[in-house]
Amino acid sequence: MPLPKPTLKARALRLLSQREHSRLELARKLQRHAEEGDDVEALLNFLEQNKWLSEERFSENLVHRRAARYGNSRIVAELQHHGIGGEMLAEVKESLKEDEVERCCEVWRRKFGEVAADPEGRQKQLRFLMARGFSQKAIRTAMKGTMPDEEF
Repeated sequence: MPLPKPTLKARALRLLSQREHSRLELARKLQRHAEEGDDVEALLNFLEQNKWLSEERFSENLVHRRAARYGNSRIVAELQHHGIGGEMLAEVKESLKEDEVERCCEVWRRKFGEVAADPEGRQKQLRFLMARGFSQKAIRTAMKGTMPDEEF
């Protein structure tokens, strides 16, 4: 005898137990399995009321996972892709600004370690950091080859 098909609530809880999801992302995943009469929005509201679904937790989690490797613009773009906006996005942007230069320097140091001697090498380093989403200010500081707290 085959197992009964899981309900939308069971699917949502299983997905949330694996990792944090944004409301938009979870809605997309559940919509594929919704049948006539299923109210995905009502389920999402229920999950938020019971604190099982949280945009704030999702944002913090994504920033924590990505901050060590990516710059502010890349992280913000990913948050927007997941449907995070408004006040939450403004708070995240502000918190990311504080340490972007240090993060950029650390990424550059791990990947390259020293300033390239030739212009082609410097361009390669510049393109790498730009693709990671770091700001021009952070990239210029990193390309000097010193950590910001080492400057006198």
